[in-house]
Amino acid sequence: MKLLIKQADNNGPLQQCVRANLPATWRIELVDADDPQAFARGLQDADAIISMDWRAAPPAPRLKLLHLPGAGWDAIDFAAVPPTATVCNAYGHEVSIAEYVMATMLEMTLGVRRMDAALRRNNWSGWWRIGPLHDYVFGKTLGIVGYGRIGVEVARRARAFGMNVIACSRTARGADEFVARVEDMSGFDALMRTADFVVVGLPLDDTSRGLFDARALALMKPTAVIINPSRGALIDEEALYLALREKRIGGAVIDVWHQYPQPGGSDGAPSRFPFHELDNIIMTPHASAWTMHQIQQRCAVITENLDRLARGDPLINVVRAAAL
Repeated sequence: MKLLIKQADNNGPLQQCVRANLPATWRIELVDADDPQAFARGLQDADAIISMDWRAAPPAPRLKLLHLPGAGWDAIDFAAVPPTATVCNAYGHEVSIAEYVMATMLEMTLGVRRMDAALRRNNWSGWWRIGPLHDYVFGKTLGIVGYGRIGVEVARRARAFGMNVIACSRTARGADEFVARVEDMSGFDALMRTADFVVVGLPLDDTSRGLFDARALALMKPTAVIINPSRGALIDEEALYLALREKRIGGAVIDVWHQYPQPGGSDGAPSRFPFHELDNIIMTPHASAWTMHQIQQRCAVITENLDRLARGDPLINVVRAAAL
Protein backbone atom coordinates (compact mmCIF):
# COMPACT_ATOMS: atom_id res chain seq x y z
CA MET A 1 0.00 0.00 0.00
CA LYS A 2 1.16 3.53 -0.73
CA LEU A 3 1.27 6.54 1.57
CA LEU A 4 1.62 9.92 -0.14
CA ILE A 5 3.24 12.77 1.80
CA LYS A 6 3.36 16.33 0.52
CA GLN A 7 6.75 17.55 1.65
CA ALA A 8 5.79 21.21 2.06
CA ASP A 9 2.48 20.38 3.71
CA ASN A 10 3.68 18.48 6.79
CA ASN A 11 6.07 19.42 9.54
CA GLY A 12 9.48 17.77 9.43
CA PRO A 13 9.63 16.11 12.89
CA LEU A 14 6.20 14.49 12.54
CA GLN A 15 6.98 13.33 9.02
CA GLN A 16 10.25 11.78 10.18
CA CYS A 17 8.48 10.01 13.05
CA VAL A 18 5.83 8.54 10.74
CA ARG A 19 8.45 7.35 8.27
CA ALA A 20 10.48 5.71 11.04
CA ASN A 21 7.46 3.89 12.50
CA LEU A 22 5.47 3.05 9.39
CA PRO A 23 4.20 -0.55 9.23
CA ALA A 24 6.08 -2.73 6.76
CA THR A 25 3.01 -3.08 4.56
CA TRP A 26 3.39 0.54 3.45
CA ARG A 27 5.71 2.33 1.07
CA ILE A 28 6.12 6.11 1.06
CA GLU A 29 6.15 8.50 -1.85
CA LEU A 30 7.20 12.07 -1.16
CA VAL A 31 5.96 14.77 -3.52
CA ASP A 32 6.56 18.49 -3.69
CA ALA A 33 3.33 20.28 -2.77
CA ASP A 34 4.27 23.07 -5.20
CA ASP A 35 4.45 20.63 -8.13
CA PRO A 36 0.81 19.98 -9.13
CA GLN A 37 1.71 17.46 -11.82
CA ALA A 38 3.77 15.33 -9.44
CA PHE A 39 0.99 15.56 -6.85
CA ALA A 40 -1.62 14.45 -9.39
CA ARG A 41 0.53 11.48 -10.46
CA GLY A 42 1.13 10.51 -6.83
CA LEU A 43 -2.58 10.54 -6.05
CA GLN A 44 -3.44 8.11 -8.85
CA ASP A 45 -2.38 5.05 -6.86
CA ALA A 46 -2.22 6.45 -3.30
CA ASP A 47 -4.10 4.53 -0.62
CA ALA A 48 -3.53 7.19 2.05
CA ILE A 49 -2.28 10.74 2.40
CA ILE A 50 -1.26 12.92 5.34
CA SER A 51 -2.39 16.51 4.91
CA MET A 52 -4.06 19.33 6.85
CA ASP A 53 -5.45 20.88 3.67
CA TRP A 54 -7.82 19.43 1.09
CA ARG A 55 -9.84 21.56 -1.25
CA ALA A 56 -9.89 21.20 -5.04
CA ALA A 57 -7.67 18.19 -5.74
CA PRO A 58 -6.84 15.86 -8.63
CA PRO A 59 -8.63 12.49 -8.83
CA ALA A 60 -7.60 9.96 -6.21
CA PRO A 61 -9.43 6.77 -7.24
CA ARG A 62 -7.73 4.49 -4.68
CA LEU A 63 -7.66 6.86 -1.71
CA LYS A 64 -8.97 5.21 1.46
CA LEU A 65 -7.59 7.54 4.15
CA LEU A 66 -7.01 11.27 4.45
CA HIS A 67 -5.21 11.65 7.77
CA LEU A 68 -4.89 15.09 9.28
CA PRO A 69 -1.64 15.54 11.23
CA GLY A 70 -3.54 17.85 13.60
CA ALA A 71 -6.95 18.24 15.17
CA GLY A 72 -8.70 20.98 13.18
CA TRP A 73 -10.47 20.31 9.90
CA ASP A 74 -11.36 23.88 8.92
CA ALA A 75 -9.06 23.63 5.85
CA ILE A 76 -10.83 20.50 4.55
CA ASP A 77 -13.53 20.73 1.88
CA PHE A 78 -15.30 17.47 2.64
CA ALA A 79 -17.23 17.63 -0.62
CA ALA A 80 -13.90 17.43 -2.47
CA VAL A 81 -12.66 14.40 -0.53
CA PRO A 82 -13.25 11.17 -2.47
CA PRO A 83 -16.19 9.22 -1.03
CA THR A 84 -13.92 6.17 -0.76
CA ALA A 85 -11.76 7.98 1.84
CA THR A 86 -12.21 8.17 5.58
CA VAL A 87 -10.97 11.40 7.19
CA CYS A 88 -9.21 11.04 10.55
CA ASN A 89 -7.44 13.54 12.79
CA ALA A 90 -4.86 13.51 15.59
CA TYR A 91 -4.72 15.21 18.98
CA GLY A 92 -1.91 15.04 21.54
CA HIS A 93 -1.89 18.81 22.06
CA GLU A 94 -4.18 19.15 25.07
CA VAL A 95 -1.60 19.20 27.86
CA SER A 96 0.80 21.47 25.97
CA ILE A 97 -1.88 24.06 25.28
CA ALA A 98 -3.29 23.85 28.81
CA GLU A 99 0.15 24.59 30.26
CA TYR A 100 0.54 27.47 27.80
CA VAL A 101 -2.80 28.91 28.94
CA MET A 102 -1.82 28.66 32.61
CA ALA A 103 1.62 30.16 31.98
CA THR A 104 0.23 33.12 30.09
CA MET A 105 -2.55 33.73 32.62
CA LEU A 106 0.08 33.84 35.35
CA GLU A 107 2.28 36.17 33.28
CA MET A 108 -0.60 38.55 32.58
CA THR A 109 -1.42 38.58 36.31
CA LEU A 110 2.06 38.73 37.87
CA GLY A 111 4.05 40.62 35.23
CA VAL A 112 7.27 38.65 35.68
CA ARG A 113 8.69 39.95 32.38
CA ARG A 114 8.28 43.56 33.51
CA MET A 115 9.93 42.83 36.85
CA ASP A 116 12.82 41.11 35.10
CA ALA A 117 13.29 44.00 32.67
CA ALA A 118 13.31 46.52 35.53
CA LEU A 119 15.86 44.68 37.64
CA ARG A 120 18.14 44.23 34.63
CA ARG A 121 18.30 48.04 34.72
CA ASN A 122 19.06 47.89 38.48
CA ASN A 123 15.64 49.36 39.12
CA TRP A 124 14.14 48.14 42.40
CA SER A 125 11.95 51.12 43.14
CA GLY A 126 9.05 50.08 40.98
CA TRP A 127 8.42 46.90 42.99
CA TRP A 128 10.46 46.32 46.12
CA ARG A 129 8.40 47.08 49.27
CA ILE A 130 6.46 49.93 47.69
CA GLY A 131 4.78 48.30 44.67
CA PRO A 132 3.19 48.32 42.21
CA LEU A 133 1.35 45.38 43.69
CA HIS A 134 0.56 42.48 41.42
CA ASP A 135 -2.44 40.18 41.62
CA TYR A 136 -2.88 36.38 41.63
CA VAL A 137 -5.18 34.02 39.76
CA PHE A 138 -6.52 32.41 42.97
CA GLY A 139 -10.24 33.12 43.25
CA LYS A 140 -10.50 34.49 39.71
CA THR A 141 -13.13 33.18 37.28
CA LEU A 142 -11.97 31.36 34.18
CA GLY A 143 -14.50 31.08 31.37
CA ILE A 144 -13.91 28.37 28.76
CA VAL A 145 -15.81 28.64 25.47
CA GLY A 146 -15.69 25.21 23.85
CA TYR A 147 -15.27 22.57 26.54
CA GLY A 148 -13.44 19.85 24.63
CA ARG A 149 -10.15 18.10 25.24
CA ILE A 150 -8.21 21.35 25.67
CA GLY A 151 -10.91 22.92 27.84
CA VAL A 152 -10.93 19.99 30.25
CA GLU A 153 -7.15 20.09 30.68
CA VAL A 154 -7.20 23.86 31.22
CA ALA A 155 -9.98 23.49 33.79
CA ARG A 156 -8.06 20.75 35.59
CA ARG A 157 -5.06 23.04 36.09
CA ALA A 158 -7.09 26.15 36.86
CA ARG A 159 -8.93 24.36 39.66
CA ALA A 160 -5.59 23.36 41.16
CA PHE A 161 -4.76 27.09 41.31
CA GLY A 162 -7.98 27.79 43.18
CA MET A 163 -9.82 29.35 40.27
CA ASN A 164 -13.55 29.22 39.66
CA VAL A 165 -14.22 27.62 36.26
CA ILE A 166 -17.30 28.14 34.12
CA ALA A 167 -17.84 26.79 30.62
CA CYS A 168 -20.15 26.82 27.65
CA SER A 169 -20.02 24.65 24.57
CA ARG A 170 -22.15 23.62 21.64
CA THR A 171 -23.73 20.87 23.69
CA ALA A 172 -24.74 21.32 27.32
CA ARG A 173 -23.65 18.65 29.77
CA GLY A 174 -23.63 18.03 33.47
CA ALA A 175 -20.97 18.55 36.08
CA ASP A 176 -17.55 16.99 36.10
CA GLU A 177 -14.82 17.33 38.71
CA PHE A 178 -13.81 20.75 37.39
CA VAL A 179 -17.01 22.60 36.45
CA ALA A 180 -20.46 22.61 38.00
CA ARG A 181 -22.11 22.53 34.58
CA VAL A 182 -21.31 23.12 30.94
CA GLU A 183 -23.94 25.42 29.44
CA ASP A 184 -24.85 25.40 25.78
CA MET A 185 -24.02 28.48 23.71
CA SER A 186 -27.02 30.34 25.11
CA GLY A 187 -24.77 30.89 28.14
CA PHE A 188 -22.09 32.65 26.05
CA ASP A 189 -23.05 36.23 26.96
CA ALA A 190 -23.21 35.51 30.68
CA LEU A 191 -19.80 33.83 30.55
CA MET A 192 -18.27 36.81 28.73
CA ARG A 193 -19.64 39.19 31.37
CA THR A 194 -18.50 37.09 34.32
CA ALA A 195 -15.05 35.76 33.42
CA ASP A 196 -11.74 37.34 34.41
CA PHE A 197 -10.07 35.17 31.75
CA VAL A 198 -11.78 33.84 28.62
CA VAL A 199 -10.18 30.85 26.86
CA VAL A 200 -11.24 30.28 23.25
CA GLY A 201 -11.53 26.55 22.59
CA LEU A 202 -14.10 26.16 19.80
CA PRO A 203 -13.35 24.59 16.43
CA LEU A 204 -13.62 26.96 13.47
CA ASP A 205 -16.59 26.61 11.14
CA ASP A 206 -19.33 28.81 9.72
CA THR A 207 -21.16 28.95 13.05
CA SER A 208 -18.15 30.05 15.10
CA ARG A 209 -16.25 32.29 12.68
CA GLY A 210 -16.07 35.80 14.15
CA LEU A 211 -18.03 34.78 17.25
CA PHE A 212 -15.84 37.00 19.41
CA ASP A 213 -16.82 40.22 17.66
CA ALA A 214 -17.12 43.81 18.90
CA ARG A 215 -20.40 43.02 20.64
CA ALA A 216 -18.96 40.02 22.48
CA LEU A 217 -15.78 41.83 23.48
CA ALA A 218 -17.86 44.73 24.80
CA LEU A 219 -19.43 42.33 27.30
CA MET A 220 -16.07 41.61 28.94
CA LYS A 221 -14.89 43.22 32.15
CA PRO A 222 -12.42 46.08 31.55
CA THR A 223 -9.81 44.00 33.40
CA ALA A 224 -10.55 40.68 31.65
CA VAL A 225 -8.08 38.88 29.38
CA ILE A 226 -8.97 36.77 26.33
CA ILE A 227 -6.70 33.84 25.38
CA ASN A 228 -6.89 32.22 21.94
CA PRO A 229 -4.89 29.05 21.20
CA SER A 230 -7.55 27.72 18.78
CA ARG A 231 -8.05 29.53 15.45
CA GLY A 232 -7.47 33.18 14.63
CA ALA A 233 -10.70 33.67 12.70
CA LEU A 234 -12.80 32.92 15.79
CA ILE A 235 -12.03 36.49 16.94
CA ASP A 236 -12.83 39.58 14.87
CA GLU A 237 -9.33 40.90 14.24
CA GLU A 238 -10.17 44.60 14.04
CA ALA A 239 -12.54 44.48 17.01
CA LEU A 240 -9.86 42.88 19.18
CA TYR A 241 -7.20 45.37 18.13
CA LEU A 242 -9.44 48.35 18.93
CA ALA A 243 -10.54 46.89 22.27
CA LEU A 244 -6.91 46.44 23.27
CA ARG A 245 -5.67 49.77 21.92
CA GLU A 246 -8.45 51.64 23.68
CA LYS A 247 -7.93 49.58 26.87
CA ARG A 248 -11.57 48.48 26.92
CA ILE A 249 -10.42 45.02 28.00
CA GLY A 250 -7.48 44.08 30.19
CA GLY A 251 -5.45 42.19 27.62
CA ALA A 252 -5.10 39.29 25.23
CA VAL A 253 -2.90 36.27 24.63
CA ILE A 254 -2.93 35.29 20.97
CA ASP A 255 -1.21 32.21 19.55
CA VAL A 256 -3.22 31.90 16.32
CA TRP A 257 -3.51 34.53 13.62
CA HIS A 258 -5.23 35.78 10.50
CA GLN A 259 -2.03 35.95 8.45
CA TYR A 260 0.66 33.30 8.14
CA PRO A 261 3.89 33.08 6.10
CA GLN A 262 3.56 31.86 2.54
CA PRO A 263 4.57 28.22 1.87
CA GLY A 264 8.31 27.92 2.13
CA GLY A 265 8.60 31.17 4.09
CA SER A 266 9.17 31.79 7.77
CA ASP A 267 8.53 35.52 8.21
CA GLY A 268 5.71 37.99 7.86
CA ALA A 269 3.38 40.09 9.97
CA PRO A 270 0.73 37.99 11.76
CA SER A 271 -1.94 40.65 11.33
CA ARG A 272 -2.85 43.68 9.24
CA PHE A 273 -3.11 45.58 12.54
CA PRO A 274 -0.05 46.62 14.63
CA PHE A 275 -0.69 44.41 17.65
CA HIS A 276 3.07 44.44 18.28
CA GLU A 277 2.84 48.10 19.32
CA LEU A 278 0.47 47.30 22.20
CA ASP A 279 1.62 46.62 25.76
CA ASN A 280 -1.39 44.54 26.81
CA ILE A 281 -0.96 41.54 24.54
CA ILE A 282 1.24 38.44 24.50
CA MET A 283 1.92 37.32 20.92
CA THR A 284 3.23 33.84 20.07
CA PRO A 285 3.71 32.18 16.63
CA HIS A 286 1.15 29.33 16.77
CA ALA A 287 3.50 27.40 19.03
CA SER A 288 1.44 26.63 22.14
CA ALA A 289 1.14 22.93 21.29
CA TRP A 290 4.55 22.45 19.72
CA THR A 291 6.29 19.87 21.91
CA MET A 292 7.96 16.54 21.24
CA HIS A 293 5.21 14.89 23.29
CA GLN A 294 2.63 16.15 20.80
CA ILE A 295 4.64 14.88 17.84
CA GLN A 296 5.07 11.44 19.37
CA GLN A 297 1.39 11.10 20.26
CA ARG A 298 0.22 12.23 16.83
CA CYS A 299 2.74 9.95 15.15
CA ALA A 300 1.42 7.00 17.17
CA VAL A 301 -2.19 7.69 16.10
CA ILE A 302 -1.29 8.10 12.43
CA THR A 303 0.85 4.96 12.23
CA GLU A 304 -1.76 2.95 14.14
CA ASN A 305 -4.44 4.03 11.68
CA LEU A 306 -2.24 3.12 8.74
CA ASP A 307 -1.69 -0.29 10.28
CA ARG A 308 -5.43 -0.67 10.91
CA LEU A 309 -6.21 0.32 7.32
CA ALA A 310 -3.77 -2.27 5.96
CA ARG A 311 -5.35 -4.98 8.15
CA GLY A 312 -8.90 -3.91 7.33
CA ASP A 313 -9.68 -2.99 10.96
CA PRO A 314 -11.85 -0.01 12.08
CA LEU A 315 -10.03 3.31 12.20
CA ILE A 316 -9.78 5.61 15.22
CA ASN A 317 -10.27 9.39 15.48
CA VAL A 318 -12.71 9.33 12.57
CA VAL A 319 -13.92 12.79 11.53
CA ARG A 320 -15.86 11.57 8.48
CA ALA A 321 -16.36 7.96 7.51
CA ALA A 322 -16.05 6.80 3.91
CA ALA A 323 -19.34 6.70 2.05
CA LEU A 324 -18.28 3.76 -0.12
